[in-house]
Amino acid sequence: MPSSTAIRTRSFSLEQKSGNLYSSVKQSPKMIHPTAIVDPDAKLDATAQVGPFVVIDAGVTLGVNCVVGPHVHITGLTTVGAHNRFHAGCVIGDAPQDLKYDGTPTRLRIGDHNVFREHFTVHRSTLPDAETVIGSRNYFMQHAHVAHNCVIGDDVILAGGALLAGHVEVQDGAFISGNCLVHQFCRVGTLAMMQGGSAISQDLPPFTVAERGNEICGLNVIGLRRAGYTAEQRHELKRLYHALFRSGKHLREALAAARDHFSSPVAKVMLDFVAAAKRGVCSDVGHTFRAEE
Repeated sequence: MPSSTAIRTRSFSLEQKSGNLYSSVKQSPKMIHPTAIVDPDAKLDATAQVGPFVVIDAGVTLGVNCVVGPHVHITGLTTVGAHNRFHAGCVIGDAPQDLKYDGTPTRLRIGDHNVFREHFTVHRSTLPDAETVIGSRNYFMQHAHVAHNCVIGDDVILAGGALLAGHVEVQDGAFISGNCLVHQFCRVGTLAMMQGGSAISQDLPPFTVAERGNEICGLNVIGLRRAGYTAEQRHELKRLYHALFRSGKHLREALAAARDHFSSPVAKVMLDFVAAAKRGVCSDVGHTFRAEE
């Protein structure tokens, strides 16, 4: 049994009220279930709710109104912001799956208002001068995985079983569907979408839709509409998409030509992303050879 110094017990309810996991209007601050093990050196806000059989190790900081469901393990030098919810079985901040990792304490930083569904996992960084980063307002569905040194922006969705390898960057508003695979060091651009079961080992440009392997099949039009992009902006992106990926030119040549004709802020987002690619860029379905440079 854990010692009394490691457990702070308050009245605890398993009722779900007003959409809050384990919430009750009669609960006291710092609600920690008696079966939870919380290291005395962990820093929990007084409003934190910690469920049954949770383990929170030293080095963890848990912010305002966070809710930690049953059997969750939070470890490493992990800083969690406000209003985050961890459902049953999540493992947050465990050691990176990297054979070169030597056990040095490393970091994970999580923003605000994220939802982590059942058995989601995220690993901390491989080196102490780096960190794995998750932004705010993201939704991670069951069994999704974010590996070491990934950087996730805001308003991102990872559906069930989506797997991100190490050092992946996912920009704001991206949607990665179920059972998708993202190779290490790849980038997923803002408001890009991956269709279910697709896989990429090259960068996925902003606003585009990935299918199968390293292929794109047009713009994420619905995502653009929902994000408030105007019809004029969407039309310009469509013309830019054709100029870059369906022009019959090699990508470098198409990129140089496009810069002479597209100068709006929304076009610049895509142009700068493509120009910065180091692993190559996913190419339009049926036009794979045109991006081979």
